[in-house]
Amino acid sequence: MKKEDRVAELFKALGHPTRVKILEYLSEGEKCVKDIWQELGIPQPTVSQHINILREAGIISFRKEGVKTCYRIEMPIVVKIMKLLKEEVE
Repeated sequence: MKKEDRVAELFKALGHPTRVKILEYLSEGEKCVKDIWQELGIPQPTVSQHINILREAGIISFRKEGVKTCYRIEMPIVVKIMKLLKEEVE
């Protein structure tokens, strides 16, 4: 995959407000999926769909803890980019 394609793929994964909120919440540290949907106040299936997009893009990863699935950011640069963009639009 060309670098340009990879960058476009990452921006596409960031292209939804819910995914931005998920990443902002995960920037505080690893969270289990239940914590994420409770914090954001949106249904668990919706959170799972957005998490899958972020995971497929390689932005976040997960680990199993018994029956729980916990997520963490694998690409901290993405959070920095989001913060910079938010500063520009505010």
